[in-house]
Amino acid sequence: MGVGFQIMYSALICYLSISMGIFFAWPSVTVQIFKSNSTPLHRPMSDAEISLFGSLSSIGAVVGTIIAGALFDVIGRKACAVLAAMSYVISWGLIATVTQVEVILLAVFIAGLGSSAMLIVRLFVSEICQESIRGSMTTGSLLFCSLGILLSYALGGWTSYRTMLYTFLAIAIVGVFLTGILRESPTFLMKKGRVEEAARSIAFYRHAAIDSKEVLHEMDNLRRAFNPDLIGDNTNPEEVALKPENEEKQQVREKISFWKFMRKSYPTRRALFVTLSLVALGTFQGFTVLQVYAKPLFDEAVPNMSSTVCSIIQALITLAVALMSGTLSDLSGRRPLLIYSSIAAAVCCIALGTQIQFHWAPHWVTALFMYLFSVCYTFGAGTIPYVLVTDVFLPEIKSFVSTLVIEWSWATCFILLFMFNPLVIWFGLGPVFYIFAGLCVATAVFTFFLLPETKGLPVDVVQGLFSRKR
Repeated sequence: MGVGFQIMYSALICYLSISMGIFFAWPSVTVQIFKSNSTPLHRPMSDAEISLFGSLSSIGAVVGTIIAGALFDVIGRKACAVLAAMSYVISWGLIATVTQVEVILLAVFIAGLGSSAMLIVRLFVSEICQESIRGSMTTGSLLFCSLGILLSYALGGWTSYRTMLYTFLAIAIVGVFLTGILRESPTFLMKKGRVEEAARSIAFYRHAAIDSKEVLHEMDNLRRAFNPDLIGDNTNPEEVALKPENEEKQQVREKISFWKFMRKSYPTRRALFVTLSLVALGTFQGFTVLQVYAKPLFDEAVPNMSSTVCSIIQALITLAVALMSGTLSDLSGRRPLLIYSSIAAAVCCIALGTQIQFHWAPHWVTALFMYLFSVCYTFGAGTIPYVLVTDVFLPEIKSFVSTLVIEWSWATCFILLFMFNPLVIWFGLGPVFYIFAGLCVATAVFTFFLLPETKGLPVDVVQGLFSRKR
């Protein structure tokens, strides 16, 4: 029963990702409406405003993730989740009641603040679930985000503008209530010294008595996590913690900041450079554009097929591939999977560019290559750079690096989305895919020369691989 309740509460947390997915894909179904003369806004959006409309949420996500990272250990995980859910309510409320273009852009930025859910949900779930299901439950955020993207495509294509807005507002309001049901993370409570509340939180999420063996075992694990010197099978943890040498070690550990750690550790600096570079190269492969502008892209590239149906099929394929990508990276290895998937993605981009520019095959071939590109990207550049965070960084800095990587991901998304429309205007849609193909090749080359294989290796061995000059 305890596992079932953990799955249920994880789903309540991951529900927040539905609103994130909805808003991420929303420009796809409204961008053509907002720049037309029949727009529901007080005037059509200009080309610059269209670029901001598709990209401002990424800037909001950068700011929101910084705020969430600062507030995690101040107000707690639950309060951060509620604030993220509220940002979507405010955003959809503004969009549903105001028609000013400037207010719509402000609402997009506010919704972007809620995209800190990408960090909040994963951290919250990892802290309430037991180890046997923790990995699978943290992927729930991806599942619910993909469901949000599907809802955005479906409602945007098959319902009226007002019906779509009020439905999305209702979904956001439900998210606030669901996050309110949750209890605070036991990790946060233990960090604040609220030991009894932490035990009650564990009992709540495990659906067990507060004095049960399961709760006591989890409490012992938390104590060990906050004091790694509590080790040994036959030693009482409290006795070990009182030893002077352990106190001294703990004090030394607390004095080492992230920046001092980075200055002293060449392997960590190099691993961070490689990871951030792969995140940027992966983003610039162009899949984000395919998600945010799916409907207008399918309208232009596949005019004789329903863009709504094409978008939904693409979202379903991405969801299915994402569920398999983690397992495949464990079977084949991170390095070869990223190299070969990036090369395959480059081939798909070249085929897409030539097909859009020269129309050498039927229109359904364009959709086919878009789907194949989605598969290649999700297996490789869409997954591997984020898996590396868990592989290559020591526990002392892993949480900080996770926040930094997500920040960098949103920043590169903003750059890509803001530049996409000007690039299409300057070069045309087909040649833009040639640029994406070049970046896919650059990802494969960079990976070949600078990324060692990390599959199945302990972090100390991985650090040793990054200490070698390549």
